[in-house]
Amino acid sequence: MSKSIYLINPASDYPSYFGSEVFAAWGVRPAINNADLATTTIAGMLPADFDVLLCEEHITPVDFDAAVDYVGITGKISQRNRMISLAEQFRRRGKTVIMGGPYASLSPDALRPYCDILVRGEVEEIIDLICDDLRTSSWKPEYIGNKADLSNCATPKWNQYPNDRARTGTLQTSRGCPFECEFCDVIQYLGRKQRHKPINLVLAELNELYRYGYRSVFLADDNFTVYRSRAKELLAALRDWNDQREEGTVDFSTQVSIDAAKDEELLRMCAEAGLRSVFIGIETPNEDSLIETKKRQNTKVNLVEQVQRFFDYGIYVMGGMIVGFDSDGPDIFRRQYEFAMTASIPILSLGALVAPQATPLHARMKKLGRLEENGVETAATPWDTNIIPHQMTRTQLIEGIRWLYNSLYRPAALTERISSFVVKLKTTSFNPHNTRNVTRPMSRSIEIDIMALIVKLASLGPEEAEMASTLAELSTKRMDAMPFIKDALASYAQIRFMSERGSFWDQ
Repeated sequence: MSKSIYLINPASDYPSYFGSEVFAAWGVRPAINNADLATTTIAGMLPADFDVLLCEEHITPVDFDAAVDYVGITGKISQRNRMISLAEQFRRRGKTVIMGGPYASLSPDALRPYCDILVRGEVEEIIDLICDDLRTSSWKPEYIGNKADLSNCATPKWNQYPNDRARTGTLQTSRGCPFECEFCDVIQYLGRKQRHKPINLVLAELNELYRYGYRSVFLADDNFTVYRSRAKELLAALRDWNDQREEGTVDFSTQVSIDAAKDEELLRMCAEAGLRSVFIGIETPNEDSLIETKKRQNTKVNLVEQVQRFFDYGIYVMGGMIVGFDSDGPDIFRRQYEFAMTASIPILSLGALVAPQATPLHARMKKLGRLEENGVETAATPWDTNIIPHQMTRTQLIEGIRWLYNSLYRPAALTERISSFVVKLKTTSFNPHNTRNVTRPMSRSIEIDIMALIVKLASLGPEEAEMASTLAELSTKRMDAMPFIKDALASYAQIRFMSERGSFWDQ
């Protein structure tokens, strides 16, 4: 018997550094930074006799009157409250609600009371069983999936997704990370043994994204370069694929660890493949804090020099920044500011150290009696924590973050970092695609609206207007840096909206 399901990616509970709520808030059409991979992947897995509807709530309101048999809600910890709210509203309307995704897998007890069916873990190996049970309405209250063999992954279905309102397409080439960072819940969910998707499947997904108009793709791996031989093999394939594109090449972005900077061949291949930007969890220049939380891959190196190596290959860096480790004293805020300005990283996601429920850090803090049970456990959203600090009071921590945030994101400070980055950015000779993409026409509506957002940013005040003018002039002098400057300003618009929404902006 044919069944129907409504798959929803809920809005975030609070604006984040990587969100896009500023578009709608500033009177521009709603948008999302990275297209959602969860709902589209599930849609690609479902058999032909299932009628599927998708909702990206960051862009389109949820239809509570959808005539469907089942409602599927996914989400991360940053969507927890909205996931629960949606589930309650649909259940009041008599719908059978299924909840899954990262938060359901990591904190099942938090969601179990709000749904009829809870799906934990990776779904590939249990999707057929779930669908059989849904067809006969004989479903179980809980399903648990194991680590999937990625050679059997379905290609996500993008036909119902609002692709014209997503800045970047999303493609996952691996799952898991071998590192042991104490505060990270990824390895609790996806494991420390990284599994890789066959390259032919990666290219098949990339072809679909390209067909739907994406010319920027986020490779949503937890650590793209951690296995060097695999990364190089994939980068060579992406380079060759890009070389064959007749309707414009694709710019890639991803997440890497700082140790990738040690491999010059790897960086060259990243540039040749069209990898334009990376996010690096730099966290802190305080090596004692890195050792304390087992982020060993960031130790025994000069972090500023390592960041420069990415710039040497024309690769833009965004950074994660954390304060509030046990080894952090009240001087950490000044140290972090000086590091950020010296490293010339334009955009940094700053937050207090938090302990998500499934992490070793959470267990350690609980054992020490240093958990705020009702505290925030979402990293950098907002500026709070569920950990009782060690070398400072909670007030000192929050006030220190506030000072650091406002210092980093004064228009003059951001202008200085972007300008310094442009000076340090080397030529694009390693990436021939970069030059070709600088002046390509803005064919997608989201690209036009990003420029509208930047214009609105310049109208916030005289300092913002001066910043926009200075950086516009810089863009004309360094055309190869123009896309990076535009991306940084779009990110800054979201950051300003986020801080003003949270009453965190002091200027």
